[in-house]
Amino acid sequence: MICLLFLFHCAAGVLSSSTQVATIYPQDPALSIGSSLTATCSVNPDHGVHAGSLYWTLNGKRLPSSTYSILSPTVISVTLPRLSGSRQRSGDNLVCHNSGGHVLAGSCIYVGMPPEKPVNLTCWSRNTKDLTCRWAPGGQGETFIKTKYTLKYKLRWYGREKECEDYSAGEPYTCYIPRDLALFTPYEIWVEASNQLGTATSDVIYLDILDVVTTDPPTDVTVSRVGDLEDQLTVRWGTPPALKDFLFQAKYQIRYRLEESSDWKVVHDVGNQTSCRLAGLQPGTVYFVQVRCNPVGILGSRKAGIWSDWSHPTAASTPHSERLLTGSCDSKVGQQNSTLRRDLKQFFGWVRKHAYGCSGMSIKLYDQWRVWLQKSHKTRNQVLQGDKS
Repeated sequence: MICLLFLFHCAAGVLSSSTQVATIYPQDPALSIGSSLTATCSVNPDHGVHAGSLYWTLNGKRLPSSTYSILSPTVISVTLPRLSGSRQRSGDNLVCHNSGGHVLAGSCIYVGMPPEKPVNLTCWSRNTKDLTCRWAPGGQGETFIKTKYTLKYKLRWYGREKECEDYSAGEPYTCYIPRDLALFTPYEIWVEASNQLGTATSDVIYLDILDVVTTDPPTDVTVSRVGDLEDQLTVRWGTPPALKDFLFQAKYQIRYRLEESSDWKVVHDVGNQTSCRLAGLQPGTVYFVQVRCNPVGILGSRKAGIWSDWSHPTAASTPHSERLLTGSCDSKVGQQNSTLRRDLKQFFGWVRKHAYGCSGMSIKLYDQWRVWLQKSHKTRNQVLQGDKS
């Protein structure tokens, strides 16, 4: 841990004994915010340097002489009242200089707060192969000095305590355990926070790897039209391949949005099927669709699984509604199509308000309504022909 002091760093503190000109006391102290510090710089008498010619800097800024006291021909002190948190986690640089500006000695001052108990510890396993845990620092999170967080774990009823070693996941307050995890046996997991001013320990959580399984997003997601139905799209996907050999009851969710919108609509009730018909969509519109998976009950676990990430977006468009007005120059047919289009718009409007998603009841009702509509038009045409005869 290096304190940027021109010629020395915090671990060394001062120059080596063979060339030591002066020493600062206390060396590298840790202090709570609001504390005051009086430090002394003692010059080696053999160098003929008088304390009155010395001056102090803090983080490169010269301190006012009003804060100095000459205690003897070879000792000068400085008093720093009501210290605020360190500007850098490696410590603030307090340096003693001679009249020419050369560094005689230095000390790193650590001013901060002890850590508070870490909170919100959660863990998940990708495909039962590993374990990742994440937490949040307690309180406001800022201690102003370097604070070490250590994730620890052990089998609940036996086994020795272990420490997670991989904190390189790219996210703060996260640790990754890549292997050697037991199934069907609960773990105790907790986080310890420590710095030079104190330590704190999170609450212990208890979990079985099988109860916190997540998986990769569903694969082979496709979105296609449902014939010429202008308000529907069919979504199909594959089971996550990493879990194909496991016994579990998957749950799926779908979300979709308009091409020009950032607002997603989520279908929560897809269940364990690997296809879904979206209804109540806008005609002639491009939609982006994503799917995610929750491996519920893997290998007999009774706990709800953890949702995977969403799959990559897949795009498809619904047919244009103008198709109902094409294909015939017969005015009567055109009138019938116009009436059918009006009725369809009314039904689509109702579906948009009441039947978003994969509801089997709404799709069945829609199909029944279309049959009824066709029969009503056929009956109407037969009555008109009877009146003419």
